[in-house]
Amino acid sequence: MHRIATFALGAFALAASLALPAGAQQPAAPAGTDTVAAIRARGTLICGVAPSTAGFSLPDSRGEWRGLDVDTCRTVAAALLGDATKVRFVPSSTQQRFTMLQSGEIDMLVRSTTWTLGREASLGLSFAGVNFYDGQGFMVRTNSGVTSARGLDGATVCVQPGTTTELNLADYFRTNNMRFTPVVIENVEELRAAFRSGRCDAYTNDASSLAAFRAAEGPAGEQYTLLPELISKEPLGPVVRKGDARFFDIVRWSLFAQQTAEELGITSQNLATFNDSTNPDVQRFMGRSGDLGRQLGLDNEWAQRIVRQVGNFSEMWERNITPLGIPRGANNLWNRGGLHYPPPMR
Repeated sequence: MHRIATFALGAFALAASLALPAGAQQPAAPAGTDTVAAIRARGTLICGVAPSTAGFSLPDSRGEWRGLDVDTCRTVAAALLGDATKVRFVPSSTQQRFTMLQSGEIDMLVRSTTWTLGREASLGLSFAGVNFYDGQGFMVRTNSGVTSARGLDGATVCVQPGTTTELNLADYFRTNNMRFTPVVIENVEELRAAFRSGRCDAYTNDASSLAAFRAAEGPAGEQYTLLPELISKEPLGPVVRKGDARFFDIVRWSLFAQQTAEELGITSQNLATFNDSTNPDVQRFMGRSGDLGRQLGLDNEWAQRIVRQVGNFSEMWERNITPLGIPRGANNLWNRGGLHYPPPMR
C-alpha cells in the first residue's frame, strides 16, 4: 500500500513525460482506416489511459504502466501483435479522451469510461465490453460526522467537468431536493488537493477511483470515509471508433477470453496442463479446434497467449484491484454472483 502511495505522488508529471512530443513516434490509425492493419504495420498498439489512477493506470517508479485498464490494453496487444508489451500508453484527460480517439491519435481508449447511450450514439464510438462494474459515490472527511449522502445538503462538492459524474451529481441533489455548490476542477490531482485542503466538503467520483485515492494516501487515507450510497450505474470498459468491425471484435473477445479462462479454471500458471484436455470448450479456447482465431483474423492460439502473458480476469483483478481493498462483488463471474458473463467461445 505504501508503494501505491509512493507511485501516486507526482504520477501525473511522470505520465506526461512518458507521452513523447508529436512526431517523435508513429501516429495512431486515422479515423476511417483499417485499425488492425495500421497497428500491425506500426508494430505497436496506442492506448489512451488515465494519467494517475492507482489500480487502473499508473506508472510505477520505473515508469512502467500498471493497472486494470493498462492490462486490458495489453490483452489486445497479446492477441493482435503476439506480445503484450507492444503498447504505447498515452495519458488522456476527461475532456480530451474522446477527441483523441475520434481523431485517430489513439487506437483505443481504456480510461475508466462509462458506457452510455449518448456516448455510443452521438460520438461515433463503440464500447467493446465492460472490464469494471462501478457506481458513483462520495468521500468525506471522517471527522465531518457525515455518514450518508443524504447528509450532504448544502455541501460543496469536488467534481471533474465533462463526465457522467458531474451529471449524476446534479441529478442526485435535484431528485432529493438538496442543494450543493460544485467545485469544478479538470486536473484530477488538483481536484484531490482541493479536497485535502478543505475547499470542498465532499469529493465525488466512481467508487473505485475514490478507493484508489484513499489507498494512495497511505496512513493518511484513514482520515477519509467512503459513504455507503452508490448513486449511479457506471459500467466501465474499452472504447473504439465505430466502423471498424474487425478491431472491435478483437478488443471485445480479448476481454471475453480472460473471463472465459477464469470460468474454465485456466491461469497463467497452469495453462500448459490444459494442452491435452478433452473438454470441447477448453480445446476451442486453446486453439486445438474450432478455428476461432482465424475467424477473428488472428492465429488460433490468441486466447491462450493472452492468459500466458497477462493472466485470466481473476489474476488481473488480484494484481491490480485487490490491493485497493475493493471486493469483487458485482465484478465476479456470473456463476459466483457477479455480472461478468462471457458469451460462449464457439
